[in-house]
Amino acid sequence: MDYQLAASLWQQLWQGLRGPGDATAAPTFLDTASLPSAFAVSELAATSIGLATQATARFIGSSQPVSVNVRLASRWFQSSFQPRNRPAPTLWDAFAGDYRSADGWVRLHTNAPHHRVAMERVLGQHPDRDALAQQVARWQAEALEQAVVDAGGCAARMRSEPQWQQHPQGQAVREEPLISWRRTTPGDAVSWPMPAARPLLGVRVLDLTRVIAGPVATRFLASLGAEVLRLDPPGWGEPSLDEEMNGGKRRAAVDFKTAAGRDTLRALLQQADVLVHGYRADALEQLGFDTDTRAQLAPGLVDISLNAWGWHGPWRNRRGFDSLVQMACGIAHSGMGWSGRETPTPLPVQALDHATGYLMAAAALEGLRQRHTTGYGVQARLSLARTALLLQQHPYSAENPLAGIDAHAQDTLPTTELTPWGIGERLRAAGHLPGTPQLCATPGCAPGTHPPRW
Repeated sequence: MDYQLAASLWQQLWQGLRGPGDATAAPTFLDTASLPSAFAVSELAATSIGLATQATARFIGSSQPVSVNVRLASRWFQSSFQPRNRPAPTLWDAFAGDYRSADGWVRLHTNAPHHRVAMERVLGQHPDRDALAQQVARWQAEALEQAVVDAGGCAARMRSEPQWQQHPQGQAVREEPLISWRRTTPGDAVSWPMPAARPLLGVRVLDLTRVIAGPVATRFLASLGAEVLRLDPPGWGEPSLDEEMNGGKRRAAVDFKTAAGRDTLRALLQQADVLVHGYRADALEQLGFDTDTRAQLAPGLVDISLNAWGWHGPWRNRRGFDSLVQMACGIAHSGMGWSGRETPTPLPVQALDHATGYLMAAAALEGLRQRHTTGYGVQARLSLARTALLLQQHPYSAENPLAGIDAHAQDTLPTTELTPWGIGERLRAAGHLPGTPQLCATPGCAPGTHPPRW
């Protein structure tokens, strides 16, 4: 672990949460192993989890010292749940991944069935990756990227950091803060009990998020005792993440495209303390729930929103995922140079997703603190692309030797976790605030398990 990089990251994270005039010491970092990467990934893992844990302390007024196990933080960025009576689920669709085009590299993201269908509208159906690769090789990278996006799919051409800095979207992201804050209308007096052992007891969190950053945020809030209700569209599935991301949550299926579904959303929103959503920038607006409407429906609401590419610029409404942002913004290209490989080399984990998730959780806790002390609601905006920029400002040198992360027997909780799919083991929390455990009360569950009500 590089303490200088960690200190710099902490300073920028804390300023993003609280502002430049309010400084606090970084957490104590323990067991400081690091993931091998071109960038300070383990340092980002430790400081982002530390930020959410420190925000918890501020919310309940605790002066207890915060510490973070860096090796465990790195493991949480990989996976926190390990099935024991069956194989771990497959994380990627058979056709997802990087392909060489006529003039570079393109990444196709096909995990969602409708995104795979969109890709096939452009490239056709193929029996295997090799056949698809032959078709991709006929395309110019940028033309294919745009064609897949226009078809409703997800793709990204590999760019270098200088190319991204010259791109209109890269330029727009550079002008955005790490966390954009806005104060909204005040609400009624709150009556949360705020016990140190379960700080978010009685706090209602409406979760409109999917893979992966948003679910990380709401999982953290659930681990502090929040009542988290996640709404998924009918037919939606995340079989690779159901156990990993949904501990402590209830999950209902609601179709926002119907009048009845929008009425349900409206009623739930009016009773929520926190809204966390990860749709594209204009999605809720098109459903009739723009930022001002949300604030009017739920005065005092803590409204935390995420998108992939940033909140300004030509790509603000483009679909995106961590792996695509890494490809487009120069991270995968820098990884090639750092590692000496001839293929795109992303981060060893989906660090943009996980780090942004903990930043969202920290923003929610800070928003709740402000709501409790001032009565006002807040809106906070974050993006994967802005987190990527933060990480790119903290590179490792090519000569920096990193040993990697080992698993230890004591890393997991002593109890076995029983889910609808079987049994497994969960990692211990990486962040530590004495007297305030981070533990989800229930295991993960499938979409539509619960009714859409508080």
